[in-house]
Amino acid sequence: MTSPSPIRVLIVDDHPMVRDGLRLFISLTGDMECVGQAQSGEEAIAMAAALKPNVVLMDLVMPGMGGIQAIKAIHQRHDDIEVVALTSFAEPDLVKQALKAGAIGYVLKNVQSAGLADAIRAANAHRRVLAPEATEALVRSLDADDSPLEALSDRELEILEMIAEGMTNKAIASRLSITESTARFHTGNILSKLGAQNRAEAVKLALKYHLIPR
Repeated sequence: MTSPSPIRVLIVDDHPMVRDGLRLFISLTGDMECVGQAQSGEEAIAMAAALKPNVVLMDLVMPGMGGIQAIKAIHQRHDDIEVVALTSFAEPDLVKQALKAGAIGYVLKNVQSAGLADAIRAANAHRRVLAPEATEALVRSLDADDSPLEALSDRELEILEMIAEGMTNKAIASRLSITESTARFHTGNILSKLGAQNRAEAVKLALKYHLIPR
């Protein structure tokens, strides 16, 4: 009896250590193989076309083209390739955007090895899989007040205060010991939730609605 072909996985992440760790994990999982590694959304689109993976593990916060745009492009061009968002964030807006773009799964990077393997297998079988935190975030968003001013997380409120102090994303990242791309992600979320066009407008709204101290 012929053994089934291994699941062909493309890894997309801008951090080399994350890519290396995922590649090693996949190499040790008998029914999978890593067919390529991309470090940006642009590379992911090109490599998906060239390598024809079964499943793409897609980071969402990357310099240049982000994961959401890459998911949408791959989903539109290759209906036989499934994409699993693999990220550190369980923000309701991000979960919704990833699923709307065409991701079949949403998994957090703190997932156990067995859980990640199961998510890849489920995606390969065209079954949706969501991390419990992502499901909880979606449920919370349904119950939340429609006002975006009520939707900011504690971390976003913290960063909003730093924005009001005039701090750049680089300075915010340094103070919070996070990457600059993560700070940029949170800043973008804040502007989106407040319906603000720029930082100054976000601060003006935050002061108006007493979200931050004067």
